[in-house]
Amino acid sequence: MSNRLTVPAIAAFLASAGIPLYIHLPSFAAELGIGLGTIGYVLFGLRALDFVQDPVLGRMIDRFPTYRPRFAAVAFLGMGLGFLIAFVIQPGLFGLVVGLVLVFTAYSLGSILFYGQGAEIVGSGAESDHLRFAGVRETGSLGGIVVAAILPGLLGAYFGALQGYALFGMLLVIISVVIWRLSRPFWEPVGAGIPLGQSFQELLQPKIIQLLLIALLNALPIAVTSTLFVFFVEDRLQLADLTGVFLLLFFLAAGVSAPFWSKVSARFGARKVLLFAMSLAILSFLGAYLLPVGAAWQFGMISAISGVALGADMVILPALFANALVQQGVSTGIGFGVWAFAAKLSLALAAAIVLPALQYAGFTPSGPNTTDALHSLNVLYALMPCALKLLALVFVARLPKDTA
Repeated sequence: MSNRLTVPAIAAFLASAGIPLYIHLPSFAAELGIGLGTIGYVLFGLRALDFVQDPVLGRMIDRFPTYRPRFAAVAFLGMGLGFLIAFVIQPGLFGLVVGLVLVFTAYSLGSILFYGQGAEIVGSGAESDHLRFAGVRETGSLGGIVVAAILPGLLGAYFGALQGYALFGMLLVIISVVIWRLSRPFWEPVGAGIPLGQSFQELLQPKIIQLLLIALLNALPIAVTSTLFVFFVEDRLQLADLTGVFLLLFFLAAGVSAPFWSKVSARFGARKVLLFAMSLAILSFLGAYLLPVGAAWQFGMISAISGVALGADMVILPALFANALVQQGVSTGIGFGVWAFAAKLSLALAAAIVLPALQYAGFTPSGPNTTDALHSLNVLYALMPCALKLLALVFVARLPKDTA
C-alpha cells in the first residue's frame, strides 16, 4: 500500500478511538446501566493515565527506532482487543474500564508513532510541506470520525442499541488487523532515532510551549460539544431522529474542508487562516445557544460551519507543531507524546466537568427535564465552548507573524 493510501487509512482507524468514543460512551454506558457521573469520572481517571504514559511512550519510540514496526503491531492489535472487550463482550463497569484502558493506551502509542513518523517523513521541508501532509492525514482522520460517529446509531436502529455497539466493535477488531497488515512498510524508521542526551527539557522552548498551550485550549471546546452533542440534539432541540444527520454534516464538512485549509494556509499564512477559522467556530457556538426547540435546518447550518472550523484546527495546529519540532531539533516521539497528552487531557477535563455538572443540574438523558436542567445543558454545550475558544484565539493572535 502506497503512502498516499496508507496515511489516510491509518488516520481513519486511529480516529475511531478519539472523538467518536466520547460521543458514544455516555449513551453506551447508560445502556449498560452506568450513570453519567460515573462514566465521567471513569473517563477522567483513564485519561489521567496519560499524564504518565504518553510522554513515556514517546520517549520509548525514540529510544528504540528500529522497533517501530513492532510498536505499530502492538498499537493496532491492542486497540482491536480493547474494542472486543468493551463493545463486543459488553462487561460490567470493571470490564469496561479494562477494555477502555487497552483502547486508549494502544491509541496513544499508535497516534504518537503515526504523527512522529509523518513529521520525520516530511523532514526539514518547508512549513507548507507539513501543511500538505497534514491535509492528507486529517482528511483520512475526519473520514474515520464520520464513520465511527454514525455507524453505531445506524446499526442500533436495525439491531437494537447494545447489539449495534457489539457489531460496531467487531468491525473495528477486523479493521485493526487489516490496517496493521497493509501498513507495515510505512513504519520503517526514517532517521537515526533520538539524538544522544535529548530529554523532555528540549520541549521547554517558547514556541513549542506556546503551541502546546494553544492545542490544549483549542481542543477543549470540541471536547465539550462532542461529549454533550447527543444530549443537546435529543433533549434540548428534541430532534433525536436527526442526530446522525447532524453528525454526518459536521464531520463531512470538516473532512471536505481539510484540503482547502491546507492550501490556503500554505498560501496566506497559518496564523491568519487559523484566526479566521476560530472566529467561525465562535459564531457557531453563539448560534447554537440561541436556537429554539425544533430548529432543524438552522442547527444543520451550524453543524456544517463548525465542522469547517474543526477542519482548520485539525490541519493547521499539528502541522505547525511538527514543523516546530523539526526546526528546533526536538525528537518527534517526545514532542508528539506531550502533544497527545495535551489533546486527550482536554477530552478528560470535558467529561469530568460537564457530565457531573449536568447530573447535578438534574438532567436526565432522554427523560423528563426541567427548564433549569435544559438551560444548564444549553450553557454547557454552547457558551462554555465559546468562552474557551475566545481564550484560545487570544493566544493564537499572539503567535509570531513569521509562523505563517
